[in-house]
Amino acid sequence: MPAKRSPTARESSDGAPSSVLRRVLLGGLVLTVLLAGAGLFAYLKRAEPPAPSKPSPPAKSAPQTASPEAADGKRGPVPSPPGTSDPIAFAKAATEVLWTYDSRSFSRAEHVAGLKRWMTGEKKYADWESVSDQVPSPVLWSRMHDNHQHASATVGEAHFPQAFKTALAQDPGAITEAYVYAVTVTGKQTIAWQGSEAGSGAEPRSTTLAVQCRPGTACVLAGVLPSVAP
Repeated sequence: MPAKRSPTARESSDGAPSSVLRRVLLGGLVLTVLLAGAGLFAYLKRAEPPAPSKPSPPAKSAPQTASPEAADGKRGPVPSPPGTSDPIAFAKAATEVLWTYDSRSFSRAEHVAGLKRWMTGEKKYADWESVSDQVPSPVLWSRMHDNHQHASATVGEAHFPQAFKTALAQDPGAITEAYVYAVTVTGKQTIAWQGSEAGSGAEPRSTTLAVQCRPGTACVLAGVLPSVAP
């Protein structure tokens, strides 16, 4: 039997709204996003957080430098961000990373460290918790390792949710404070484990990501929305 996947990794989309929906301030205006579920609601506005003790590092400019793994020839559990300024292309690459793991060869700590390299360095807009919730707990990861569980992803279509496009068309300047875009991505995740048949764990998936793409810099991940926006 395969190791049971983390409830937080698959059920977070049905829970309470992620903090990314409270954290992203777009020019002081609400940029509404339709979310699937019982209600069509949510917002990308947040209250100002307490001032950080240390200044946030500036966003990295594209192209990004090679990762430490690439420098020493070692393959890491998570590839480096693509260094693109296109939010659609970045969201597709980030989704593939979020849906891919290999508990046979890498520890959970290594996997999480790889994901952190995709995050925005602006604490004001980063929702790391919504991203780390996609990763199974340490105990579950250990069980997955025992069962040689691993997953691959095939990403298909990606688009800006209709409500996001409508709101942006009504006030184009609303995006210029944070440059955070909502992108919905669909595809398929294939899970395998010791003794499983090839392709037996394949299933369709979809997600909506918050992607920050400031002009002249490479896109970075801000967070994962709790529900899929059509």
